[in-house]
Amino acid sequence: MTTKTTLNPQIEEGWKKVLIEEFSAEYMKELKKKLAEELESGVILYPPPKQIFNAFNLTPFDKVKVVILGQDPYHGRGQAHGLSFSVPDSVNLPPSLINIFKEIESDLAVKQPKTKNGNLEGWAKQGVLLLNAILTVRANSPASHRNLGWEKLTNAAIKALSDKRENIVFLLWGKFAQEKENLIDGGKHLVLKAPHPSPFSASSGFFGCKHFSKTNAYFLKTGQTPIGWV
Repeated sequence: MTTKTTLNPQIEEGWKKVLIEEFSAEYMKELKKKLAEELESGVILYPPPKQIFNAFNLTPFDKVKVVILGQDPYHGRGQAHGLSFSVPDSVNLPPSLINIFKEIESDLAVKQPKTKNGNLEGWAKQGVLLLNAILTVRANSPASHRNLGWEKLTNAAIKALSDKRENIVFLLWGKFAQEKENLIDGGKHLVLKAPHPSPFSASSGFFGCKHFSKTNAYFLKTGQTPIGWV
């Protein structure tokens, strides 16, 4: 693993174009420096280098239909692969993802297999941007890269979608995600809010929020193809 590879992962051209000023900003230079120092000292970072911008690469800027915002990557070995709430094939489902699948079953009146895979790349390829506000984390240390600069980049990404696109659905689950609402033009887009799907809060309103059917109803209303959530 080289520092160059880690700190300069490729990003989809549409995203590169709208975020070009961010990548040349001073805070990004400082962020790269900090990450390089951690790597050189032997710190393990997640997700793997080539997957840091996975959400952007699987869901090009002009293809985004839904934004599901997470906080930071999973910090356990083998869990993070650059998509919020998602885990790679054959990795055990985290509790929040289990609850997301439970709500889909209830909302859409479908039965999902007991061996449900937690890899959400299929959603991403349909236009669901699975974006963590913070794109890297130290192993076994949640929120360890908070305030390094990633939030400025991902805030710019959210605002670019709001400003330059129309009729996107923003699913804001939990207080952290809902703090991003000020970046979104509610007159051009649909914003749906609910408690976080974590076991600590899912029963306080995430269960029963029906965000998946509401999203697809909005797409039918605006002449778009619904998302295949199952």
